[in-house]
Amino acid sequence: MMIDENNPLSGDMQRTVRPQQQLNMTMEQQQPQQSFAPQQVMQQSQQRQATGKACPYCGAINDAEAMFCAQCGQPISKMRCPHCSSEIDPDADFCEVCHHYIKKDVCSYCGAHLEGNEAYCPECGSPRGGMVCPTCHTLNDFAFCKKCGSALTKEARMLVKQLQLNPDYQQLLEIVRDYSNLENALPYNSERDIVREQANAKLRERVLSLLQKDEGVEVPVVPKVESKRMTREELEEMKSVKIKMLSAILDKLAVPPTTSPVQARNFAMASKPVGVRLAWVCNYKHAMHSSPCGCAKPHLGGKWVILGKNSTDEIKDDK
Repeated sequence: MMIDENNPLSGDMQRTVRPQQQLNMTMEQQQPQQSFAPQQVMQQSQQRQATGKACPYCGAINDAEAMFCAQCGQPISKMRCPHCSSEIDPDADFCEVCHHYIKKDVCSYCGAHLEGNEAYCPECGSPRGGMVCPTCHTLNDFAFCKKCGSALTKEARMLVKQLQLNPDYQQLLEIVRDYSNLENALPYNSERDIVREQANAKLRERVLSLLQKDEGVEVPVVPKVESKRMTREELEEMKSVKIKMLSAILDKLAVPPTTSPVQARNFAMASKPVGVRLAWVCNYKHAMHSSPCGCAKPHLGGKWVILGKNSTDEIKDDK
């Protein structure tokens, strides 16, 4: 084949580009773009660290306006209570400062989603403005009365019935009854009380024997009544044993962390026994509340604890 040296296209046609040369040319063309990409990523990362918000839980850098951490999901920003303007966490549904329920899109009684304008919850029918307890006449925002613990909604009463089938809860009620009886027991204050009770027992036996003889019974049989009274030391020891048993059962019935504050609050109130003085200790601030109705974040979990006779000053809320 003849090659025309005067034709500029002929020289180009002579040069054959090998595959390796083509690969090298392609890599040379892409090298500036590849070297630019890490620099751009680094600049964006530095800019994000400068203007972003660090998560106090895991250290991840989030956008400045982020309410929750994109890495671990924990709240990293504060909101304002619509009633008193106090700072609250975005996942809280109750303000512990002014004692108001603050979630307009969630029913405080059953946890159903709301559009925000309903007068009654379409799921459970509870009023948005609160419900008056028929027992103690307290205005409540939740399914259980924060003062006396009465179940105020149909769902709350069903939850109590379901919990009564729990063996641990049944054992809890039995221990509470025993403890209440010990609380009402009258101990011996001195040796004179013991002597007086023994004398009364003998007098009772004599009177009943005489009555039976008057009725013609030759050999009267008087049933003995065993006294349940005990010394103050014995009484306190038995109460201490019951308190330890109560504490163990209450630990079993502790509310685990969950996603719904309403469901956690309802379960805790349904598991509260009547007849013993209790307080709610939350996992949020490890504070002592009179009930989970005064806790901003009951979904983080918590449990009931037994109160002493003079420990009500430790309760921090809704008095």
